[in-house]
Amino acid sequence: MRNFDTTLYFITDSTGFSEEEFLRRTEEALKGGVSLLQLREKDKTTREYISLAKKVHKLTKKYNVPLIIDDRIDVALAMGAEGVHLGQSDMPIDIARRILGDDFIIGATTKTVSQALEAYKQGADYLGVGAIYPTTTKVKTVLTSTETLDAICKAVPIPVNAIGGLNKSNINVLEKIPIAGICVVSAIMKADNVKAETETLLTLTKELRK
Repeated sequence: MRNFDTTLYFITDSTGFSEEEFLRRTEEALKGGVSLLQLREKDKTTREYISLAKKVHKLTKKYNVPLIIDDRIDVALAMGAEGVHLGQSDMPIDIARRILGDDFIIGATTKTVSQALEAYKQGADYLGVGAIYPTTTKVKTVLTSTETLDAICKAVPIPVNAIGGLNKSNINVLEKIPIAGICVVSAIMKADNVKAETETLLTLTKELRK
């Protein structure tokens, strides 16, 4: 059985940081209480991605947090990550599950109830749903309404996380929606005090779920 907690799901963005500073910020986020960490690198070569993933994995293992690799099943297998996150244009989840086996965490990005149900049936362990707000990351942003998020949460029995431009000043829009947690990038990655911001977001997310 795959054991993980999506309460505060941190997605990294190394853009504009030296590797040393990137790893420092990543560790500060882990100290602050992120429960799941996804390494997302769109522009690195396979070798560069594997090299960085190994360094990040040392940190996540230190804090007992599963490491999820974005998109790249080959990278996840090569460096021994705990999971992979797949978008709508990536490898189908059922094929990934056959390759990776039952103990591997597989997450999926969905934007509609039908996509969510399909991902669940194919073997996804959790869903990231959004974007709730426009984002500043280098990802195509298609907004998802909170009504759709609510409907997805109620349609599938696996954890559903809201994603997209979320921070401490706007996550109250998720009140009364039965999310498992939130996914954040910039709110943590670009914070002046990464550990303190992470702690605040964790507290607010737990309050939301009460």
